[in-house]
Amino acid sequence: MKKKSNERLFGSLTVCRRAGRLAFGFDSTKDSIAEGKAKLVLLSEDASVKTEKEIRFFADRAEVPVMRTDAGMAEFDFYLGKKCAVIAVCDDGFAGAIADRLTSPIVDSDMGV
Repeated sequence: MKKKSNERLFGSLTVCRRAGRLAFGFDSTKDSIAEGKAKLVLLSEDASVKTEKEIRFFADRAEVPVMRTDAGMAEFDFYLGKKCAVIAVCDDGFAGAIADRLTSPIVDSDMGV
């Protein structure tokens, strides 16, 4: 189930990347938040506690939601071509769709779930 949800997540993130609406890494994400561009911040499952604490500080001040994924930095690198622990989604539509994918249950027609 984890694999299927990650495939859906990275499908959306790939389209978002091609549209030029992602910021990769701590500094770029922090800058996107400060400029009012970031609409959603995603953390990898293996982001450090310090990184999460600092990015949440900036995001909370700007009222940008932060969500932790169950994908690691290696998966971010594989699917998006950038090894990082933090990604900012800089588009309202993409941010909403990605947040929905992260919070909605996965329906697998083969299992009837």
